[in-house]
Amino acid sequence: MDDKQLSARIGELIDEEHQLERGGQPDPDRLKALEVELDRCWDLLRQRRARRAAGENPDDAQVRPGDVVEKYLQ
Repeated sequence: MDDKQLSARIGELIDEEHQLERGGQPDPDRLKALEVELDRCWDLLRQRRARRAAGENPDDAQVRPGDVVEKYLQ
């Protein structure tokens, strides 16, 4: 997935998250899944940008598991 596709996917996930939140009683499991998927997409986008800035191939960036990206701030 290239940067443009990742940005589009992030936008789709954010839109879905907002729709669920506006719906009154959002499904907490779906909201959590969206949060994890968003974190994974943002992480991949940051990896790609960092590789590009370092003169490396951004396509070598790897999607990390949700349990990895969710522990970054802990």
